[in-house]
Amino acid sequence: SESDRLGGHDPYSASKAAMEIMTQSYVKSFYDRGQPRLVTARAGNVIGGGDWAEDRLVPDIISAAVNGTALSIRNPDAVRPWQHVLEPLSGYLQLGQFLYEGNNDLEPSYNLGPSLDESVSVGEVAESIKDLWDEFSYKIDKDEESPHEAGLLRLDCSLVKSDIGWEPVWNWEEGLRRTINWYKAYYQENKIETESDIKAYITEAREQRLSWV
Repeated sequence: SESDRLGGHDPYSASKAAMEIMTQSYVKSFYDRGQPRLVTARAGNVIGGGDWAEDRLVPDIISAAVNGTALSIRNPDAVRPWQHVLEPLSGYLQLGQFLYEGNNDLEPSYNLGPSLDESVSVGEVAESIKDLWDEFSYKIDKDEESPHEAGLLRLDCSLVKSDIGWEPVWNWEEGLRRTINWYKAYYQENKIETESDIKAYITEAREQRLSWV
């Protein structure tokens, strides 16, 4: 939760904690009168079409599927709060709207992620993608000497829901399905489905009567 102590046993997570500590110290030092208003937002593990960054699970899976190679997965039991990229983006925009409108009752930081029961393992994600893309295969290749990596990450997002009414639109399975379909359309049909994903996301958010819509 947002009130938990910040920390990190590896450079990646420690860098996130350091950035947040730096931001809040800057606010307290120079913006103690509330202007400009700043909050930090912490997203879960983001997936979505158009991501080709190295050493990220889904882009690595896509590369393996396209190239016809088996992906080596070192930590299939690691649990992460997976979410489609449109989820935190809608949260960022809604938080920005509240700040722009002069809301001074916001907390210093907010989590933006799936519900607690939506966190699933790397192995579950890989198996689900095998069902969505026949060309993908993987093998387990655990490395006991690899750098430390947290086995379980979850986000409690109840605070952002109570304060500004934000909550996810798609569950992890729908987010994953749309992510894989984006890449399949790109590689197999030379199409980019980003705009249609955005329209579908907004339509479903409207059907759920979410406040930001």
